[in-house]
Amino acid sequence: MLDLIIIGGGPAGITAAIYAARKKLNTLLLTKDFFGQVAHAFFIENYPGFKRIKGMDLMKKFKAHLEKFDVAVNQGESVVKIKKKKNFFEVLTSEEDRYQAKAIIIASGASPRKLGIEGENKFLGRGVSYCTVCDGFLFSQKEVAVIGGGNAGCEASLYLLPIVKKIYLIEASDRLRADPITLERISQSKKIEVHLKTKVQRIEGKTSVEKIIVEKGKEIKEIPVEGVFIQIGTVPETDFVKGLVKTDKNGKIIINPRTGETSTKGIFAAGDVTNTIYHQIVIAAAQGAIAALSAAKYLENLKK
Repeated sequence: MLDLIIIGGGPAGITAAIYAARKKLNTLLLTKDFFGQVAHAFFIENYPGFKRIKGMDLMKKFKAHLEKFDVAVNQGESVVKIKKKKNFFEVLTSEEDRYQAKAIIIASGASPRKLGIEGENKFLGRGVSYCTVCDGFLFSQKEVAVIGGGNAGCEASLYLLPIVKKIYLIEASDRLRADPITLERISQSKKIEVHLKTKVQRIEGKTSVEKIIVEKGKEIKEIPVEGVFIQIGTVPETDFVKGLVKTDKNGKIIINPRTGETSTKGIFAAGDVTNTIYHQIVIAAAQGAIAALSAAKYLENLKK
């Protein structure tokens, strides 16, 4: 019987594990993989202590910090179900393992949201990608489309600038919704062609991506591209807790912002999986710390 199981190896999960170790809790961290979405961010310029750092480099520092502590880690295991017992929880994984703990912290993060259009799944890995850092180098001096005009899409476009020949930045609404400094960089580039009020209908090609078909008003047209980077937000990884904790209409776990506690006593949540308004690395890390400290207090009260 463990004191605590932490699910997720991103900023929230790693920070929670560090704080749990400092509280001398018997802890297990379960994660499909380490680092989460941060590893896909090329440069990060808003994390205190680092004026500019690559996402992967920052997360390696997180992991190195964790490794200083005696925390058991099982990597490569996905949680498929959490069952509430009388005074503890049972966690079932994709490897058919079962773990028991008195408290749980869910920091499972989120996965890329799909467009749900024709050709998206067909050309995945053959021109369609959700990660510019992972796949951008494959499109050297080629024309590509970036779908999504929020921070993710605009930052993806800036990352691709020195690699590709041209970028078509496609946004369904009437404006780009990125930070002012990012928008300024977008406007200064002659290689980025912005298309507002434009929806992608389908992705076409023979064996790989050759073009996208877009709709703007009543006009339908083709844009020849060899790569499509989809950057339209994320979907929280919460399927394994459906019916166990309350979630909002988007599937994000509702938490008490003061404690990180969910609707189920003994289960806490942190990071992008929660209904927090702002999703930033520094906020995820802070929530991980709050969740771990709250879990420690909960366990102390159980003993009493």
